[in-house]
Amino acid sequence: MRTSGAKANFLPPGLVSNLQDVLSSRKGAPQNDKNDDSTEPNSDPVEVDDTKPVVLVTNADGIESPGLTYLVDALVRLGLYNVNVCAPQSDESMAGHSFTLKESIAVTSAEIPGATAYEVSGTPVDCVSLALSGALFSWSKPMLVISGINKGSSCGHHMFYSGVVAGARESLFSGVPSISISLDWKKDESQETDFKDAVGVCLPLINAALRDIEKGVFPKCCLLHVEIPKSPLTNKGFKSTRPSHWSPKLCWQAISASRNPAAGRFVPNQQMLGLQLAQLGRDASAAGAARRLATQKKNIEEVESVGVSGKSDPNRKAKYFRLELLDKKQEEEDEDLDFRALENGFIAVTPVSLSMHVEAGVHTAASEWISTALEVGQ
Repeated sequence: MRTSGAKANFLPPGLVSNLQDVLSSRKGAPQNDKNDDSTEPNSDPVEVDDTKPVVLVTNADGIESPGLTYLVDALVRLGLYNVNVCAPQSDESMAGHSFTLKESIAVTSAEIPGATAYEVSGTPVDCVSLALSGALFSWSKPMLVISGINKGSSCGHHMFYSGVVAGARESLFSGVPSISISLDWKKDESQETDFKDAVGVCLPLINAALRDIEKGVFPKCCLLHVEIPKSPLTNKGFKSTRPSHWSPKLCWQAISASRNPAAGRFVPNQQMLGLQLAQLGRDASAAGAARRLATQKKNIEEVESVGVSGKSDPNRKAKYFRLELLDKKQEEEDEDLDFRALENGFIAVTPVSLSMHVEAGVHTAASEWISTALEVGQ
């Protein structure tokens, strides 16, 4: 791993003093050996060393995704932390900062060697909020929450859609330091082992963060969002960046009823899943059952009925649409912006604040408009 030249905008030296450490090569992460029919916690519970810091790992791509698997395996192998996992059972990468309200979520123990792990039938925010609530884990508070590694970039305005950033943001809401990590995955170019390489290049930053949290010098007012370039091992070093205005183009495509398998037999998604959950019974919330539900959920078309739910009305027809996210050309040229640094081969580290502060000029303009609008309306 190399660092960039003197002109690069680096993170504070105290945070990244050990970024030159070269990680020894490791064997591939072991495959999770999960028992689909287990309804009890792990038969061999992970031994907890109270002298080690507690690290909570979540993500948005699902608990079985390679980004989380390689990351947890690397943290466990270090032997420095009590590693805990609370992650969605299926892909929630575009969940944004959503959470589940007025519905029950299923939480099932998961088999991840060396870690205490649970999979959740909810969003990344559900996972972090539940984990920090004290209702699930025996510890009261982790030292650090790591969300990732996500498949695909979350630069700029994409952070508002991103489930992986939301998981870290929810942690910061609760006053717990957090880091979110994304890999700039490229279709037909990237491969699963890139996640292992991504872990290797960002692990020194994680270790530095945990070290400085213990010292009380890690920034408390923001989370750090880390964007790793598509070829992690050829990165040009870490670079402190600012969020850009980059955002994907949302392209809605109309789907004909004849091509849509849900046409003519539409049942709202939540109603269908609710019926399936009810059929499982109170005592059958096994990992295998939850995973089957996740698979069924993926096969359900994301559509909306224009008729009344549960009622047939031949005079009201449903229309079907599918959303695709497309890249669009970006005009911003500042090399200190997140997406531009990523394109140039740097590991972009962007501080993300929870501040609701509005710039003085914006506040003045809005205040003047409000006063004028109210005067005209009277």
